[in-house]
Amino acid sequence: MAEFHEISPNAAAGEKLLNWIDNRFPLSKLFKEHMSEYYAPKNFNIWYVFGVLSLLVLVIQIVTGIFLTMHYKPDAALAFGSVEYIMRDVPWGWLIRYMHSTGASAFFLVVYLHMYRGLIYGSYRKPRELTWLFGCAIFLALMAEAFMGYLLPWGQMSYWGAQVIVNLFSAIPFIGPDLALLIRGDFVVGDATLNRFFSFHVIAVPLVLLGLVVAHIIALHEVGSNNPDGVEIKATKGADGIPLDGIPFHPYYTVHDIFAVSVFLMVFTAIIFFAPEMGGYFLEYNNFVPANPFQTPLHIAPVWYFTPYYTLLRAVTSEMMYALIACVVVGAVFAVVKGKMPTLFKGLIAGGALVVVAMMLSIDAKFWGVVSMGGGVVILFFLPWLDNCAVKSIRYRPSWHKYLYLIFVINFVVLGYLGTQPPSAIGGRISQAGTLFYFGFFMLMPWWSRMGTPKPVPDRVTFTAH
Repeated sequence: MAEFHEISPNAAAGEKLLNWIDNRFPLSKLFKEHMSEYYAPKNFNIWYVFGVLSLLVLVIQIVTGIFLTMHYKPDAALAFGSVEYIMRDVPWGWLIRYMHSTGASAFFLVVYLHMYRGLIYGSYRKPRELTWLFGCAIFLALMAEAFMGYLLPWGQMSYWGAQVIVNLFSAIPFIGPDLALLIRGDFVVGDATLNRFFSFHVIAVPLVLLGLVVAHIIALHEVGSNNPDGVEIKATKGADGIPLDGIPFHPYYTVHDIFAVSVFLMVFTAIIFFAPEMGGYFLEYNNFVPANPFQTPLHIAPVWYFTPYYTLLRAVTSEMMYALIACVVVGAVFAVVKGKMPTLFKGLIAGGALVVVAMMLSIDAKFWGVVSMGGGVVILFFLPWLDNCAVKSIRYRPSWHKYLYLIFVINFVVLGYLGTQPPSAIGGRISQAGTLFYFGFFMLMPWWSRMGTPKPVPDRVTFTAH
């Protein structure tokens, strides 16, 4: 049994209450470990606010979602009407709904920026591999959560978007048709699909998401935060055991984060009150029309945060397959000729390449489009083992690395834009080139990340007071 700590009878009522709680629950201990005595690098910059903003938007989504479920009806005949009822008749219902829909886009925006910060500063490198893996799992769960929530308004784009995406699973050899039937719960997207997606969106996926967020934070605080220099502050400690380049997260970075939250909320509320549809990017105009299984919209496209991966899907055509086969063959030849490995491994690579080429020739391009779309997310999980650069941070990498990362960002934005547009000949060629660059960036990283001479990394973090 834990030992109880006594407190002076003359102590203030608040202190007595806190002592009573601490004797039964480690409240003060948790606060010290994760806030007041958690030492973070003193050179954090603006890129380090997106983690707390992601947490803020998660809370907004959960709270607004609870209020929306009070009035929403997961029934194919009533769903669209219940959303209109929330918008028009429920007191402040329009505000709650717009907070939730805008929050979905805000969530992806801050998560994309959070992940990009990790990319440029090497936050996925040792010893933070598990923190990165939890973060990628959060991103994957977030995509599932957003997709399932996207169906719930039961508008035209919700219905047909779900129809297209679920049908993609039928392209998987052998199990595809049965898997698509299992997801839909029927032979077409209908009432059963809506009920399944509602259950997962409201209960199952949020529980997984919360668990992953807790694991992500615990893993981060176990190894400590990275910083723009990529220097481990735990390597240089004072006589008291405190990192010389570290400062307590509270109150220094809590004030920092409160300022960022204030700015974010001003922008967030401005969008809610003045442009909640954001020109059709946050809420598509077709989604204000009830779902009609007998009338297909002229152009079906997902919400903006899915469009880069939707473009990866559309880019894989029958002729694109030949380019992919060429890439596999060239990659295998390069690995066998240039790689320093046993003959057995070279034989396995050559044999594996032949098997992949045979599969690519025998399986329909639609399946490989699905693989491309999923692979665009899954490849992020392998990033800690793909990057072989001698330094972590972009600050000390060869200068041309910065331009390569810039091109990657531009390419990602272009892929996202093309996903919102109807298919075209020029757009198709650009999306195919962009797809090759996207995967080439990661798959060739073990080679290009070693190229060039990095700049000297300081022993201590560089910091200028501001």
